[in-house]
Amino acid sequence: MATRKVVKVGEEILRKKSKEVKDFDESLWQLLDDMKETMHASDGMGLAAVQVGILRRAIVVEVNNAFIELINPVITAKKGEDIEQEGCLSVGNFRGRVKRPYQITVKAFDRFGYPFTLTGEKWLARCICHEIDHLNGILFIDNCLDKDIYLKQNRK
Repeated sequence: MATRKVVKVGEEILRKKSKEVKDFDESLWQLLDDMKETMHASDGMGLAAVQVGILRRAIVVEVNNAFIELINPVITAKKGEDIEQEGCLSVGNFRGRVKRPYQITVKAFDRFGYPFTLTGEKWLARCICHEIDHLNGILFIDNCLDKDIYLKQNRK
């Protein structure tokens, strides 16, 4: 395992749409292991492959001491509404409020290519939604209710 460099806001790759994972092989396993180590080293709750410069639909999340890898995740159901502050390893120190579903159901594959379905609430749902947004080139600041504060703090 190795810690990889986290891509920061302003780098073009963060705005690109990630490609579907087709090969569930040792290179994917290494990527997932490195993502987990990078997330832990950065004190994060989640990380998308694009955040370490790899345009593949792979995310890792860790909420309430439960570590989950999701490959090619697709949200199949949403329920309720929840507004909480979020941050992002690619954005820096800014935290802002984002409206997300309270509960989601997601279909994905594990690192070996086996499909599974997961339903999560509150922080798990929020974290998965945040990371799936990354796979589509969307940052939390795009949908942040406090976007005006972010823009004022980051004017050049």
